Amino acid sequence: MATTIFANQALTPKGWLQNITAEIDHDGVITDIVEHASKTKILPTADHHVGILLPAMCNVHSHSFQRAMGGLAETKWPSASDDFWTWRKVMYRFLEILSPDDIEAIAAQVHMEMIKSGFAASAEFHYLHHDPQGQPYSQIEELSLRHFSAARQSGIGYTHLPVLYMQGGLDGRELQGGQLRFGNNIDQFETLYSSISAQMGLLPKDSVLGIAPHSLRAVSHDGLHACINIATSGPIHIHAAEQEGEVKEVKAVFGIPPVRWLLDNLPVDHRWCFIHATHMDNTEIKDLALSRAVAGLCPITEANLGDGIFEASQFMQHGGKFGIGADSNVKIGLSEELRMLEVSQRLRDRKRVVLSSDALASNGRFLYSQAATGGAKAIGRNSGRIEKGALADLIALDDQSSALVGLVGDTILDTWIFSCNDNVVREVWAAGRHILQDGRHINEEQIAGRFFNTIKKLRKAL
Repeated sequence: MATTIFANQALTPKGWLQNITAEIDHDGVITDIVEHASKTKILPTADHHVGILLPAMCNVHSHSFQRAMGGLAETKWPSASDDFWTWRKVMYRFLEILSPDDIEAIAAQVHMEMIKSGFAASAEFHYLHHDPQGQPYSQIEELSLRHFSAARQSGIGYTHLPVLYMQGGLDGRELQGGQLRFGNNIDQFETLYSSISAQMGLLPKDSVLGIAPHSLRAVSHDGLHACINIATSGPIHIHAAEQEGEVKEVKAVFGIPPVRWLLDNLPVDHRWCFIHATHMDNTEIKDLALSRAVAGLCPITEANLGDGIFEASQFMQHGGKFGIGADSNVKIGLSEELRMLEVSQRLRDRKRVVLSSDALASNGRFLYSQAATGGAKAIGRNSGRIEKGALADLIALDDQSSALVGLVGDTILDTWIFSCNDNVVREVWAAGRHILQDGRHINEEQIAGRFFNTIKKLRKAL
C-alpha cells in the first residue's frame, strides 16, 4: 500500500538532507522526495516518522542452510593445516541430514536476521537442489520453492540464483558424498531453471531470477556457455579465486589464474558478480574493475575460512564496484561486514582509513554508499539509493540511542560501522513492505519458533 515516511535526516544522492518526506506508491517505488524548509513543532503529516533514514543494503551472496552449522567447524582438525577444504568436510556431513522443511525454516530465520541487521534484500546462491542421496525431488524445483516460501514469509527483497554444479574438480571427476545434492548436467539444469522460472509469479514482482555457474572447478566450458544462453537477462554470479588452492589448480590446468581466464574467455559485463575474487594479480584487479562486473565480498566468511584479504584499495582506484555478502552466514552483521573489509586493509597495509576518497573523506560513508549501490547492481535490483524512481528499500536508525544521539551526517555512518552494532536498526522497508517495526520482524515469533525447533533437532542428529 502507498505510504509516506518523514525523516529528520536522510542520506540521498544529493547528500544528507534534513527533514524530508519520502512518498512511496503501491508498487513499492519512491515517487517523490519532499524537502521541508525547517522542522517546526508540528511535524509534516506522514505515516511514519523516523530519525535517520538510509538506503538499505542488498546482501549479494548467501548460502542460507549454512547458518545452521555456525560454530560447528571451529575445532582444529588433526592435520598439518585447517582451511576451507577441511571446513567443507563438515559442511558435507551436515548436508546428509537436511530436509526440505529444515531448509525452509533456516532460510526464513536467515532472512529475518539479515533484515534486523539492515539488509532489505538478499541473493541466494542456491546449489542445494536434490535429496540427500542426490536424487531429484518429484517436483524438481522443490528446494527453490522452499526458499520462495521463506522469502514470502520474511518479506525480504529476493534474488534467486540457481547454481549449475557439474563436477568435483577441473579433472572432471564425478560428484561424491554431499556434492550429490548439488549436481546437474546441462539438460537437467535447463529443466530445473525452466521450472523455477515458471514459478517466479509466486514471489512479489520486485523479485529477480538470475543464474550461477558455481565455479571453474565445478562447471565445464560447455556449462559456462549454457548458463549464459539459458539466462539471457538477470545477474550472473560465480565463485572466483576464493582460495589459493583453487588458483593453483586452475593455473595448472589452464595456464592462467581463474579471474584472468574468466575475463579472457567469457563476455563479462555489468551483469556479472565475481564472488570473493580474493587472489588476483595487478592486471586482474584492473581488468575486473574495468569490466563493470561487481566484486561480491564476504569479509566475515573470508576471515572465518582464512581465505585472504581482497585488494580493495587498488580495485576501487580503478573504478571497481563491490557489494557485501554474508556467504556462510556464520555471523550475520551488516556493520561488521563493512568494518571487517576496512580493518583487514588497515592490518595488511598498516594504515588507517584506507577505503575512502578525496571527494568523500568519511570512511563509513564511502563504504556504505559504495556497498549499497554496488550490491543493488549485483543482484539486479533497482535500489541502493533514496531517490524518485528507485525501490523503497529503506532502513531507519535510532537517533535516540546512546550510540547515535546528537550525531549528524557522515559521522552517523562512521559511528555505526566502527563503534556499535546493528541494534540501532529500528525499521526496514523492502520495496515498501514494512517488515521490521521498532526492531521486531513482523513474523518474528513464527519464524524464530520454527527455527528453534529445527536447530534443536539438527544438533541432536549431529
